[in-house]
Amino acid sequence: MLTLTLEQGIQRQFHELAEATHRSETDIIHEALTGYLAADRHYVEVLMQRVVAANRGEFASDSEVEAFFAGR
Repeated sequence: MLTLTLEQGIQRQFHELAEATHRSETDIIHEALTGYLAADRHYVEVLMQRVVAANRGEFASDSEVEAFFAGR
């Protein structure tokens, strides 16, 4: 169990969403946190893959980096 204090504006948004969807605020908050953690876990996995690649010496060349930023 966890006790959480939310800013009034965020709390109101959870309350309004819960009322509109006929669900509990707890269900809405649980779903939001689950989605956040899944996205964060994916980000960490990708970051770790990139660290492993960098440790193998797999870096973009200076010209590849310049070309990437020139295309923006």
